[in-house]
Amino acid sequence: MKILAVCGSGLGTSFMVEMNIKQVLEELGVAGVEVSHSDLSSATSEDADVYFLAKDIAESGKHLGEIIVLENIIDMDELREKVKKLGEDKNLI
Repeated sequence: MKILAVCGSGLGTSFMVEMNIKQVLEELGVAGVEVSHSDLSSATSEDADVYFLAKDIAESGKHLGEIIVLENIIDMDELREKVKKLGEDKNLI
């Protein structure tokens, strides 16, 4: 499974979200998930199975496929909850 963290520029925000997703996956004991980051204009629907986007660009990223919208990109509790639910939905946990 591939997860792509996406932001407007593909630099700081998406990289931070990528690192945080990796941390949560490790905490949950989930292995075998590839996580990377990208900017919105470069991301395609073939790049990943699931996309994490901040709410400010969520509407523009609907073409990507399965997206998970983060209301607050620095809220680790929100991210942990959404990654855990994804893991449960995909039978990774």
